[in-house]
Amino acid sequence: MASNPNREPDGIKPGNPLVPLFLILLLILVFFVGQQLFNPKKEITFGELDRLLEKNAVKELIISGLEGTVKLKEGYMKDGYKAYRVYFHSKEHVRMVLQKIESLRAKGLMINYKVRPENTWLNNLLFTLFLIFIFILFVWFFLFRQFRGPGSPGNIMNFGRSRARRADDEARKVTFNDVAGVEEAKEEVKEIVEFLKNPKKFTRLGGRIPRGVLLVGPPGTGKTLLAKAIAGEAKVPFFSISGSDFVEMFVGVGASRVRDLFQQARENSPCIIFLDEIDAVGRKRGSGLGGGHDEREQTLNAILVEMDGFDTDEGIIVIAATNRPDVLDPALLRPGRFDRQVTLDLPDLEARLEILKVHAKKIKISPHADLEAIARSTATFSGAELAAIINEAAIAATMKEKDFVEQEDLEEARDKVRWGRSLVSRMKAMEEEDKRITAYHESGHAIIARALDNIEPLHKVTIIPQGRALGLTMLLPKKDQFHMQRKKVLSHIKLLYGGRIAEQHFCGDISSGAQNDIERATDIARAMVCEWGMSEALGPVKYSEPRQHIFLGSELGQPREYSEATAQKIDEEVRRILEECYQEAEKIILENKEDLIKMAEALIKFEQLTAEEIDIVLNDGDLEAYRHQKIQEREKIKEKLRKEEEARRKAEEKRRRKALEALTGEKLTSDDEDQEEYQDNLKGDKKGPAGSEMEERREENPTPSSQKPNNSAASESSPADN
Repeated sequence: MASNPNREPDGIKPGNPLVPLFLILLLILVFFVGQQLFNPKKEITFGELDRLLEKNAVKELIISGLEGTVKLKEGYMKDGYKAYRVYFHSKEHVRMVLQKIESLRAKGLMINYKVRPENTWLNNLLFTLFLIFIFILFVWFFLFRQFRGPGSPGNIMNFGRSRARRADDEARKVTFNDVAGVEEAKEEVKEIVEFLKNPKKFTRLGGRIPRGVLLVGPPGTGKTLLAKAIAGEAKVPFFSISGSDFVEMFVGVGASRVRDLFQQARENSPCIIFLDEIDAVGRKRGSGLGGGHDEREQTLNAILVEMDGFDTDEGIIVIAATNRPDVLDPALLRPGRFDRQVTLDLPDLEARLEILKVHAKKIKISPHADLEAIARSTATFSGAELAAIINEAAIAATMKEKDFVEQEDLEEARDKVRWGRSLVSRMKAMEEEDKRITAYHESGHAIIARALDNIEPLHKVTIIPQGRALGLTMLLPKKDQFHMQRKKVLSHIKLLYGGRIAEQHFCGDISSGAQNDIERATDIARAMVCEWGMSEALGPVKYSEPRQHIFLGSELGQPREYSEATAQKIDEEVRRILEECYQEAEKIILENKEDLIKMAEALIKFEQLTAEEIDIVLNDGDLEAYRHQKIQEREKIKEKLRKEEEARRKAEEKRRRKALEALTGEKLTSDDEDQEEYQDNLKGDKKGPAGSEMEERREENPTPSSQKPNNSAASESSPADN
């Protein structure tokens, strides 16, 4: 069976009762060794002992058999020795010394002595063996057994065992309903689930279910989550292990762990084995700079044999995940092993919206939040990044002490995930000239975006630093685009040059702020010429160089496949495209000079403008009044949501009270009803006639004055307080 992922590592654990025992024994060992090392004894003769006794220099004498230890008084110690050792020739000498001490004590001298049993050679041997045994135990438990934990340098006695973790019941609660935006992939793997539930259904006609499924896709697209959902739907044992967990510093460990993993799987068949990041052990054999017969290749060979060898179990399905399928060994991808490759690409618009909705169910979000707008503005986001947006929005709303996550929190979270946190402190530290340059730079981008028809609509412009960017001009596509036409590509180059042109004409000089814009424009123009065949001078020919890296193992580098003359033509064509786009963008900027100045000045004042606010600024509207109106509208929405939440709370409380009344048979009142009754009584006290009837009513409904503020506060409490 696989090990429990929550199990403590082997060896000495926190709270182990053996720890104090070993520490005590270790201290005893250190004490005895220290006694021998730091308390040396000088040997004296029997006659010297007799003279020391006559001088009253002996503080204590300890006799054990024919050996004695002499401790001297202060003032008689010499050469740093506090004790001396004396050996007696016979027991008669011992008797003579004891008689001498008794006679001196009779004269009034204070000399202490002790007689202990004689230490035999057997006692000394047993004590020495005991110390050796303690030392061995210390080495075993504190040094040797620490290698047995997961993540340790290596399990000395059991390093060949698999490190696969078996998913518990909590991990198997993930189902296909928790996986959004990959409908095609879910349809592919539903056959696997059906086979695990009812294998006879497939074998009835002689068919064979695929033994392996390879999940391919960029990081964060849900490969691991889909594998968990398969196990959750099939309700079978699920073993998970990373490709890096196979190979260790010992030769043969990887292959041994593969065999042990499949042995555990056979014992729990039918089951699923999930190999995460399989490219760590599944790279092409015999490639790269390494040798052809290394530890990784032995591990890969073991995987190949276990998946489709002479002893293959039909009840084991292997699911692997990788974002580098191009480097995997062909033998791993052939039918009989990984029969199917399921691609999980970056989600499209509809898939992004579904992913956002799935994660938005876990938080309290305003019904007026526009998730579709967030989905349209996250074209290149993975599922993991979309989940991070919802989580960051919830954190932002919590820090602002809001009752619900609002649209502004979602947009703030989106920008944080994409570019980084808004650096307001850097904004405050910037000089006015830097703010002015950034404002005109971003206004140049925005003017180009508004002027060109084949550019995505403008969403917002800000000069608040985000991550490494000093400002941002954000577009909001209406839909996903799967093709880039030539006119649209040229428009993007013009958009990128808008900031540099605005700096040149309105700031008196150019700055380094356009570095990234120039880099991206150059890359696009070179791709037009070398990859996309959009150059009339060079035609539809591929001139791009191989982009393989040396660590992939498939290519160590290739020479350029065109001549120097062609390279010069490519450079000239790239320059021509960039210069033409620059000139056309410059013409647009100069034609809209007044609008650009208005926008830049508004950015300097307000720091951030939405597309609607830009329209107001360019039409000479009152932006402050517009923002004040928006704030009032948001407050009305918040108040409406608070009332709806309060009504929902009261309805839920009423439902629970009725259920409790049905169980107990007693009439119960809520806090709200008690408060209403108190208010009615208070009004009756003010308006009712004086007399015994009013006094009786007051006694029937006593309400101490100290409770009034508490009742009032309870009736006006917000949903968050409850």
